[in-house]
Amino acid sequence: MMKKIENGRFVGERALFKTDGAIIENCWFGDGESPLKESANLRISNTEFAWKYPLWYCDEVVVSDCVFREMARAGIWYTKNIRFENVRFECPKAFRRCENLALEDCEFLLGEETLWGCRGVHLRNVVENGQYFGLNAADIDADHLTIEGNYAFDGCKNLRIRNSVLHTKDAFWNCENVVVEDSEIVGEYFGWNSRDITLVRCRISSHQGFCYIKNLTLIDCEVVDSDLCFEYCENIEATILTKVDSIKNPSSGRIVCAGYDELILDDCDPSKTVIEVKK
Repeated sequence: MMKKIENGRFVGERALFKTDGAIIENCWFGDGESPLKESANLRISNTEFAWKYPLWYCDEVVVSDCVFREMARAGIWYTKNIRFENVRFECPKAFRRCENLALEDCEFLLGEETLWGCRGVHLRNVVENGQYFGLNAADIDADHLTIEGNYAFDGCKNLRIRNSVLHTKDAFWNCENVVVEDSEIVGEYFGWNSRDITLVRCRISSHQGFCYIKNLTLIDCEVVDSDLCFEYCENIEATILTKVDSIKNPSSGRIVCAGYDELILDDCDPSKTVIEVKK
């Protein structure tokens, strides 16, 4: 049976170190690092974490209706099989190298350097504000994700995003196997040095977007306020419903669009790319 810990106020380093099997309710963890380090089988609700490293090296944890204050930075690292529901993170660097992580109805007010190196991530109704979200993460499935912060998802693999709004410059760099559906993407230099990128029914605004990509697919997308697109991009298969401001030196493939204001072909073989205007 799981023991119950409620209405507690905990301070000092490793206050509940190696707790195994506990329901933690209406508690407060104050000044003191690593209060629940090396713990397992926890159900935590209506609790406030106010200091650093609260959930390191943990397993089988469910957290709901909680808040992680600004000093609860670097909060959940090297932890696996964890779920967070209706949680507010006011701290940076919240997740690192976690496995099998689910976040639903969560908000990151200061999400810098969060979700780095994580594997098996499920995001539902998550709002994130901060730079470098999701660096080197893999196997991510996101629905209704909102990001306001640059450099999101650098170096990611196996990423699927739906119904989302991403305002992020230099997003999806150095990625592999990315699918984004029914979403809005606003940010300069989208997707450089990546491969196997597919956008479906998306609206994209990006200065110098889609450059240095191998295997790029756009299906019924809108590309607006976007110039110098597709430079050195290989194996393009794009159906664009709008006029593009400018297309520059695509390496190969097929681009169907509603028109373009400028076409620059001064550093490529024009015969390798079909560009068709279809209104």
